[in-house]
Amino acid sequence: MYRRTALSGSIALLALLASACTGTGGSSKGADAEAPDDPSEVKGSITVLTHRTDLVQDGTMKKYAAEFNKTYPGVKVEFDGLTDYEGEVKIRMNTENYGDVLMIPAVVEKKDYPRFFASLGTAAEREAEYRFTGYSTVDGKVYGQSPIGVVPGFVYNKKVWSEAGVTDWPTTPAEFLDDLKAIRSKTDAVPYYTNFKDMWPLTQWTNVNGSVGCDTDATTKLAEGDPWAEGADLRVGDTLLHDIVSGGLAEKDPTTTNWEGSKPKLAKGEIATMWLGSWAVVQMRDAAEQAGADPADIGFMPFPAQKDGAFCAVTSPDYQQAVNVNSDHKEAARAWIDWFTDESGYAAANLALSPLKDAPLPEILKPYEEKGVKLIDLDDSKGAEVKSIDNQSEVGIYKPDYRQELVDLARGARKGGLDDYLGGLGERWAEARNSLGS
Repeated sequence: MYRRTALSGSIALLALLASACTGTGGSSKGADAEAPDDPSEVKGSITVLTHRTDLVQDGTMKKYAAEFNKTYPGVKVEFDGLTDYEGEVKIRMNTENYGDVLMIPAVVEKKDYPRFFASLGTAAEREAEYRFTGYSTVDGKVYGQSPIGVVPGFVYNKKVWSEAGVTDWPTTPAEFLDDLKAIRSKTDAVPYYTNFKDMWPLTQWTNVNGSVGCDTDATTKLAEGDPWAEGADLRVGDTLLHDIVSGGLAEKDPTTTNWEGSKPKLAKGEIATMWLGSWAVVQMRDAAEQAGADPADIGFMPFPAQKDGAFCAVTSPDYQQAVNVNSDHKEAARAWIDWFTDESGYAAANLALSPLKDAPLPEILKPYEEKGVKLIDLDDSKGAEVKSIDNQSEVGIYKPDYRQELVDLARGARKGGLDDYLGGLGERWAEARNSLGS
């Protein structure tokens, strides 16, 4: 089953990919993938690597290809759906044969994008029209484009919250905790569900960065300072997660959670709340229909913090599509990316944020629009430095391990206090930053 995750490669994967850069993989051709002028003249057969195995299996991707062929009849599109997408692609990238179009694996460091992918154009050209261009910009050129964007938030069962007497969104972490306590005392629902065992949902908590302080420079601050300093976004988010668990407001045994099982439970009101992203709403609504519950009960709310009286939520890209720099059919591959981004309707079908800046918000974000939630795009110019510091420190803000430790700390399965634990993370971060000269 597809899920939107904040993936990050391990040190081992980075080492393997680094060897690819000095071996047969990672061409230094630096070629551009030019946008075609005349669709009827574009020819060739391309292979698209995708993590959306569900859409390959149910024939949806073939339907997209058929629509694409109405504009580009001379291009044959084949799909290779990979269940272990990150693991498979990093192996293929030891060679030049990693598809014509692919989603950029998290393991590839940003500075290496020109070695593996063809440029889609300059940042100046693309950023006026598209969101997320900064996430794949190297030396002024853009190497990837996400077909959808996501916004973080709490997916919640509105019926359960209402039964607990809560109808307004909480505006502070303290209010949020009080609301969960009301749910615990007035309903039979688990107030909050960590999805601890499946691990990846815990990485979603990194998406509080920028949302708490409504700061477009939040990523830069990670690169230049302590992410767990007093009042810092990650400290606020991690403290809330800790307090939820330590206050007995989460499931009794986090080691027994189950992601797939959690969806119908939230849909039916057995679980009240989960911190995920806008991508999850459609899955929860589908689960409600299958369980005979009302999909309209599924709500979505921002992190409980406000700046100047307004909530904020960061936008971020899903996987970015890119053209293999070694492809013999770059023009056809570029045509697919442009069509899939601009014309396919993929974002709308997934109730996702469109990468097109002038597109309307999806229906699931209408409550955000109605209540004046500010959607902010983060400056990712320091994103590569943040990932380097993260890997060097072995903290893993894009991995689940440290938040699993945080949950264990909160439930008494690990010794220590919250301040000491977060302080230790900050020290490791500072040491890594200093060693890298950041």
